[in-house]
Amino acid sequence: MASRSQIRKYIAYWFQLGKKVLISNGQEAIRPQVVISGDRYSQEFEECWQQILSFESGDCYLEGTNQTIQELLSPEWDISSCARCAMPIPSHVKGMPPECCPCFDLPNWPDTETPLPREPICSKSHLLGICKRLLSINQKENIDTHDRNSENEEFKVS
Repeated sequence: MASRSQIRKYIAYWFQLGKKVLISNGQEAIRPQVVISGDRYSQEFEECWQQILSFESGDCYLEGTNQTIQELLSPEWDISSCARCAMPIPSHVKGMPPECCPCFDLPNWPDTETPLPREPICSKSHLLGICKRLLSINQKENIDTHDRNSENEEFKVS
């Protein structure tokens, strides 16, 4: 069963590739211009997400798919990765996989030359992780250098 956060991520990734969500039984299409703002989803994305979840919006589904968001929230569906492009796609928990990925109508996709859609990240945490890895590498190199110097001094003494 797909969690609400998995479906939210699924929608956010496809928004980043230009897909829209059709609401009001397909009568209106929505897509935020900005999906990620710093370390969180943008306010515009959050408003679209709330509109998608709203009962007044009727059936809502991602452009190029047949499953409504309400169906995806049921225990019958899960979110997995497309074998072709690795983007999140809905799949039946039991039964046949989806007929196609929503990427079927995106020209030049998958494109390994451009950044892939992503979730928001906390830059501070990400940079601290990089710093820690660099420091541990530096410390390891210092220990290795110290060990080599010690070995060389032992050979000189002998």
